[in-house]
Amino acid sequence: MSAAPGPREQTHAAANRRLLQRLAVIAVGMFGFGFLLVPFYEQICKVTGLRDIDRADTVTNTQVVTDRTIRLELDSNVRHLAWTFRSLEPFVDIHPGELRQVVYEVTNNSDRAITGQAIPSYGPQHAAPYFRKLECFCFAKQTLQPGETRQMPVVFVIDPKAPADLGTITLSYTFFEVEGAANDTQRAASPRAPSTTTRSDS
Repeated sequence: MSAAPGPREQTHAAANRRLLQRLAVIAVGMFGFGFLLVPFYEQICKVTGLRDIDRADTVTNTQVVTDRTIRLELDSNVRHLAWTFRSLEPFVDIHPGELRQVVYEVTNNSDRAITGQAIPSYGPQHAAPYFRKLECFCFAKQTLQPGETRQMPVVFVIDPKAPADLGTITLSYTFFEVEGAANDTQRAASPRAPSTTTRSDS
């Protein structure tokens, strides 16, 4: 007959059971978190204005609020890109409802063609729904040839319904490289040699 487990073995078995219970709770939690990621991402996109960045906003005729001014601070960044990217103006003062344009400049400092995509962000975050872009370089990927410099406009309106305490908005663009896009563009632009078929008569 096998001896009954002693106190040490019982303690070890109890510790194993507790560990398994904790791992089961973690697994269930991670499974549930996976489902929550979709609505969470939806809310983040809604707040930050990242949804539909490739299309213009809808703007109806608005009254210019001449007795109110909002300062727009312009920020520019690149992520792992050999580009110089800047706004031609550090800031502009704008009346809500006023149609305005600002210009950014980008230079490809590398010896190869690079394609980038600009992602906008806003500070404070609740300013995003009130910043309406009619024209923006962020609507499309930008391919720059080696040494090329390009000036790119942003045409926009700040909604007159913006909260009264919103005195300053920071508009920030960050350029990310789109891997392989420049090579695809070059291949599409290059003329293709006519294909030849050699047939041998038997």
